[in-house]
Amino acid sequence: MSLQTDKRDFNTRTSDGLGDPFMRNAVGSAQDSLKTRRLSAATTLGDWEQWRTLGQQIRQHTLKHLDYYLEQLASNIEDKGGHVYFAKTKEEASGYIRDIIVQKKAKKIVKSKSMVTEEIEMNRVLMEAGCELTETDLGEYILQMDDWDPPSHIVAPALHKDRTQICRVFTEKLGYTGDESPENLARFARTVLRQKFLEADVGITGCNFAIANLGAINLVTNEGNGDLTAAIPKTHIAVMGMERIVPTLEEMEVLDNLLCRSAVGQKLTSYITVMGPSAAGETDGPEEFHLVVVDNGRSDILGSEFGEALQCIRCGACLNVCPVYRHIGGHAYGSIYPGPIGAVITPLLGGYDDYKELPFASSLCGACTDVCPVKIPLHEQLILHRQKIVEEHRTGATERFQMKTAGRLLSSQALFGKALRFANPASRLISRHGRIVRGPGLIRGWINIRDLSQPVKQQDSFRAWLEQRKGGSGQ
Repeated sequence: MSLQTDKRDFNTRTSDGLGDPFMRNAVGSAQDSLKTRRLSAATTLGDWEQWRTLGQQIRQHTLKHLDYYLEQLASNIEDKGGHVYFAKTKEEASGYIRDIIVQKKAKKIVKSKSMVTEEIEMNRVLMEAGCELTETDLGEYILQMDDWDPPSHIVAPALHKDRTQICRVFTEKLGYTGDESPENLARFARTVLRQKFLEADVGITGCNFAIANLGAINLVTNEGNGDLTAAIPKTHIAVMGMERIVPTLEEMEVLDNLLCRSAVGQKLTSYITVMGPSAAGETDGPEEFHLVVVDNGRSDILGSEFGEALQCIRCGACLNVCPVYRHIGGHAYGSIYPGPIGAVITPLLGGYDDYKELPFASSLCGACTDVCPVKIPLHEQLILHRQKIVEEHRTGATERFQMKTAGRLLSSQALFGKALRFANPASRLISRHGRIVRGPGLIRGWINIRDLSQPVKQQDSFRAWLEQRKGGSGQ
């Protein structure tokens, strides 16, 4: 899998999402539940806004001094006998990982959930090299067994599937013979995955935060699969986006508290682990540790007007409040990063050619900005994307003409007044029984996604009402 999960056009993807009642119900239920749980968990910290401000300050400080902390991290890991590789591109990152595995003649790989490994297409590269790769996060494992179905949520990748669908996948692909109860499905998956851990030659994990002064990484999981992936195989390879770093344990503690509450509404998830190269004489842990630090366009974002997007800690909170995500689901974004944060970072990493529609898939209600635990101004960055897309003439000719015309009308009081007087009669050309049913360009797109089935009650225009009020008051 790569950054792009679906090459169909945006309208086709959104139509599929809007036409999937199960997915919409699942997302809606998850949003409602997670909202309540997040608010409850946040109150236990005291002043939540103060914690958000502190999280923002930590992320901004680290990004401002990113070169220093990355150098410190690499030096400390190497002093402990570990290896650090800085990959400029996704090809360099996945190629380095492949070379390690080929050198060790490793064939069986276990992997914990990691968005950045999807971004660099690591799974494809390793399987082409003849490796047997197993996702060990339960949600990701379900998707792998279902012919690598793309994830639909940053935290809950299999959110779009129910127990019946999961049971079918396990029955067809793994010979499962039990019922649809979650307990039995999980027990079966655990039995299969335990053997995979024991047989693995190499374990690959992501990294929630690297801790610069310790030369270590922090994993946050609910299933313990990350710890098993890192500890049982002889070689552990961790992969991180270059921005996912904190100076010390104290900053990690703050961000982990924000992450767990924002992601799943828990005070802390089941496993908060700090790990790295094994010290001399230790019997537990891998014999060899590699950290792959991935740039893949992040350094360009760092120095741009979108730099605040790199503050993201991948909690998924913005997805859990977004009204657009609620209705179209994660697959409609065509990216491994869905929701508001996906609409911001996907065009930055993948370019406007494939993703210019994503910044417009937003109501700009600002709920994503309000809920972000590190105060990324997401709705403002979406507006900035829209501005750049228009400035670069990536919109259609009809849309550009309409916006240029609107600009002239709105900048002239005389023209605007004349337009208002003609608006009511002109609207009859595109409406029937008080309902707008047709129109060019932007109007067509507008009526395709909004419910206009109820006729508008006939009434005087605002200007006529205002003039009447002025006359009645003697002004």
